[in-house]
Amino acid sequence: MEGFLNINKPQGLTSFDVIRRVTRLFPRKTKIGHLGTLDPMASGVLPVAVGSATKVIPFIDNESKEYIADITFGGVSDTQDAWGNITYTGRSKDFDTDKLQEILNSFRGVISQVPPMYSAVHHQGKRLYDLARQGITVERASREIEIKDIDVIDINLSGDLPCIKMKIICSKGTYIRTLCHDIGQTLGMGAFLSGLVRIRSGMFDIENSYTIEHLLSLNNIAIGQVLLPIDYPIMNMPVINLNAGEKSILNGNKITIDKKYNPGENIRAYASNGQLIAIAQAVQENNQIELRPVRVFK
Repeated sequence: MEGFLNINKPQGLTSFDVIRRVTRLFPRKTKIGHLGTLDPMASGVLPVAVGSATKVIPFIDNESKEYIADITFGGVSDTQDAWGNITYTGRSKDFDTDKLQEILNSFRGVISQVPPMYSAVHHQGKRLYDLARQGITVERASREIEIKDIDVIDINLSGDLPCIKMKIICSKGTYIRTLCHDIGQTLGMGAFLSGLVRIRSGMFDIENSYTIEHLLSLNNIAIGQVLLPIDYPIMNMPVINLNAGEKSILNGNKITIDKKYNPGENIRAYASNGQLIAIAQAVQENNQIELRPVRVFK
């Protein structure tokens, strides 16, 4: 079996915990991997690649993510979320809705973001979260991310601290915890992430996801029916239908084509029976376009 599972991860499990649980659904030595890590405190969409679908993961580029996030104002957390050590600033009474909207607007678009210490980013061969647990803080290079949209869904001022619910559409690699922290710093009162649900990851959405419990209750036939095809998350990639040259591509050889593609562009190559047989790169040679297979699906 091969393809993608659209899993609705519950709060409290790591992404690896999910992989470990669904492994029992497939034959031994089946390759399984996930797309886009979700923190244990977060829930929602976690796409999982099974079998040959793992070969597609490196080619899933620029997919946006969509979240529903709860942000609490008036405190800062060492992990930037409610599951860390929180220091209260005593500034929660300064909460200003109009100023908040102005600040949120300033975070739209391409911005720089410094990954949090409690993250899986590597520093000199070690994970940042391992260093953070030892009380070590290191300088981290900022990264460009894109906040495509950020909107307030609800404002709750009835508790001890102001809390808002936001819908965020962002680029791959965005840390929502850090976004909440930075919003709180800009507002001048501190803030931390207090709830997070990923409702979309690229082509995968929460409406069509399955719980782990549901998947574990299925037999082999039913599991095969919920697996999405291996080309599901790369449907925006250009496509070519091969009437000839299938064998050459499957053997890892280049073929010359009469279609125009941009050099360096990745192309989905299909056999005459409609089966995806390769992801190939367009290469220009002597005024001709050739396809060079970079991943083959036999």
